[in-house]
Amino acid sequence: MRKQKGFSLIELLIVVAIILIIAAIAIPNLLRSRIAANEASAVGSLRSINTAQVTFASTYPTVGFATALATLGPGTVGNTSASSTNAILLDDVLGCAGATASGGTCSKSGYNFAVTSAGGTPNATFASSATPLVTGQTGGRYFYSDASGVIRYNTSTTATSTDNPLQ
Repeated sequence: MRKQKGFSLIELLIVVAIILIIAAIAIPNLLRSRIAANEASAVGSLRSINTAQVTFASTYPTVGFATALATLGPGTVGNTSASSTNAILLDDVLGCAGATASGGTCSKSGYNFAVTSAGGTPNATFASSATPLVTGQTGGRYFYSDASGVIRYNTSTTATSTDNPLQ
């Protein structure tokens, strides 16, 4: 009788069990890493919005701060002509290029971004916010910034000017 070569069913089941254990350990870490990366991207995007707002207000003093992200963006993909309605200070994604922003928000890296301004003409102040698309999956914290340039966060609800600043 010839001896057959190959793996037994028990050996294959052991290998599959080991792979499942490794996957059970790795997947939650991967999700936490993605949340951390999305939050870091959101903070960076708020910094970009702050810089764009200051540049916009300096360039167009009769307008003041922009009232929407689309105003700070290019308006349409490939636009190279800056104006007070499409300043090209933000990238195509954050500046909502080529799309009508739903409710004045633009999505990037698991977060919705929005800008509001107030103070009449010219707009003397602004506020920007970043909220996770799905809390606990795309991000865990809500972010807020205003004309002061301080970025604030809240872990349970939309952040405001009274929340803790990032350190």
